[in-house]
Amino acid sequence: MAELSLTNLTKSYGQTPVLRDVSLDIAHGEFLTLLGPSGCGKSTLLRILAGLEVQDSGNLSIGGRNVDGLRPRARDVAMVFQSYALYPHMAVAANMALPLRMRRLSAWQRLPLIGRLLPGTGRTKAEIETAVASTAEALGIGHLLSRKPGQLSGGQRQRVAVGRAMVRDPAVFLMDEPLSNLDAKLRVQMRTEIKELHKRLGVTFVFVTHDQAEAMTLSDRVAVMLGGELLQVAKPQDIYADPADRRVAEFVGSPKINMLKAVVRERGRAETAGATLTLPVEQPPGTQLTLGIRPEAFQLAGRDRQDVLRGYVRLVEHLGSDLFVHLDLPGMDEPLIARLPVEQAAEAAVGRMLELTVPTERLLVFDEAGRRVRHSAHVVSVREYAR
Repeated sequence: MAELSLTNLTKSYGQTPVLRDVSLDIAHGEFLTLLGPSGCGKSTLLRILAGLEVQDSGNLSIGGRNVDGLRPRARDVAMVFQSYALYPHMAVAANMALPLRMRRLSAWQRLPLIGRLLPGTGRTKAEIETAVASTAEALGIGHLLSRKPGQLSGGQRQRVAVGRAMVRDPAVFLMDEPLSNLDAKLRVQMRTEIKELHKRLGVTFVFVTHDQAEAMTLSDRVAVMLGGELLQVAKPQDIYADPADRRVAEFVGSPKINMLKAVVRERGRAETAGATLTLPVEQPPGTQLTLGIRPEAFQLAGRDRQDVLRGYVRLVEHLGSDLFVHLDLPGMDEPLIARLPVEQAAEAAVGRMLELTVPTERLLVFDEAGRRVRHSAHVVSVREYAR
């Protein structure tokens, strides 16, 4: 079993803290993604898991075994780097075989002339060649084994890097933004291949990315990081529909979630952007809140509605089946963005006044510190949120 357990990990470079008391448990066979912007500490955390960096404090165990102080080769993990880290002078077969040669052959056996004369060298080399050929065929790069990295496309190099990790048959795969150097079409294709690879191997994957589309489509769970802190760990759909922190809500989702400042005027009712909305929680009058509203939560208001947000259309983006409508609302520094069906394009003309409503259950309420305000009787289900 290759479950991972991180307990109170901290890491600083000089006076700059990079990881702040990070604790996380990853189950055997799970695909977990560390998601966050550049500089949030996610790659440093991955390098600590790999043994390439040493934490300042805290403990790390893999498969129930404490690995603090163990060298990378003793941890039974394999890492796929953002830059692929392939040796340009070596053919694909040699690049993929290298980790097995380093593990299975002694320093004497690796020598070009003397090595072949030593007992067991030929048999071990044949086993390595078989493992490399089998892995290459599984990844669809069997015909590329004689080529060098400079003769390959970005996607082919990525497969070689994954194959080099696969051939070791590790307990844990660590992937540091492996798709960031690929074009958009190839990224979509490689996401599918990585997901299928995970299902086929059944081992633990820890994947680092700043791309939320990768995190949401690949993962069993997503761990959102910001400023060295682990803000929330949950299933992808829960990260989107039920964020525990304002920073999580703002980072996940495209277009970005709308954030409206509000003041509670009476229990269950708050005033925001010239409208009075019914809240899914009860707070004392005078409480300052922030209301988070996803663009797809809006509906065009019917007549004689009181709880409506009114604004003038500034910009309309046509995206095939949907419209992104940008509206100027009173008291808001940034335009509000609503996602509407394309059939409502005529009503959402630039310069026109638009009236929108939001179902109460679609409002996300945050306090002044950015923490989610919840009501014990109010639970937002993913099915409700997708309506």
